[in-house]
Amino acid sequence: AVIENEVGEVSIDDALVEQKHNDMAEEVILLDNGCICCSIRGDLVNTLNNIAAKRMAGMQLDGVLIELTGVADPAPVVQTF
Repeated sequence: AVIENEVGEVSIDDALVEQKHNDMAEEVILLDNGCICCSIRGDLVNTLNNIAAKRMAGMQLDGVLIELTGVADPAPVVQTF
């Protein structure tokens, strides 16, 4: 699964990821309502819980990739775990 965080007004990264979606990931989730490190950590937790539930229900999952924006501080995201 790929979790894509987009802060900008124009979402570009998710369009690029979506082009390779079938080759790269079972699921691509876009979090586009703020910075994942400070304002939407609750959304990250909910997204991870949803992925875990799908995994328990049988979804094939090799891992989870969280793509941060260039302005995000990775420390709070790591503390989520």
